[in-house]
Formats: sequence, C-alpha cells, structure tokens
Amino acid sequence: MSNYWTPAHHAVEHEDAETLARLLAGGSDPDEVFSNMTLLTHAIDVEGDGSLQSGEPLTMHTTAVLLAFGADPELADPDGRTPIEMANHYGHDLAVRLLEAHINGRAAGNR
Repeated sequence: MSNYWTPAHHAVEHEDAETLARLLAGGSDPDEVFSNMTLLTHAIDVEGDGSLQSGEPLTMHTTAVLLAFGADPELADPDGRTPIEMANHYGHDLAVRLLEAHINGRAAGNR
C-alpha cells in the first residue's frame, strides 16, 4: 500500500475498480479530495493519461464506480477543474457522456 495516496486514491491511481467499490461500500467518501484532486477528477486523469501513454482505448471503470457510489459529477477539484473539463481535456467522450447523464439525472430529480 502506498504511503502517499489515501486508500481510495490509491485504488483510483491503479484503476482498481473492485477495491475502490469495496472502499466506497465500506464508507469512504466518493468526493474525497487529496493532492488537489477529487476522486472523480483523479479517475478521469488516470484513465485519460493512461490511454495517452499506452495507446490503449480509454477506460471508464473507476469513473463509473465513483458515480455509482454518489460522487458529485459537478464538483470541481481545489484547482477549479470539473470532471467534465478533465474529460474534455483528454477527449474522454465516454466519461463526458456518463457525467452528463448523471448531471441530467440529478437535475431531473430536482424538478
């Protein structure tokens, strides 16, 4: 286990969706902030950067787990980056669509 990341951010950093889901189910805050990133902006950053470095297709496992456990899709990180801005930066269209669906779903629930 890393001494640098919190357990949830460690799971995000390693795209370990199963561990992340267990941590969130056990009470970890889906909107946790560490090292100037929310879990959601961190997940999108890892997914986007990993794809750029590897040439592999974009994944969205950790982003989907975080949203399923109630992460705020509009919460900006301490540097002011929103999850959608981070997804757009990487051309992560799957994450943008998933985030928009959650944002629209929340708005519909507030009507």
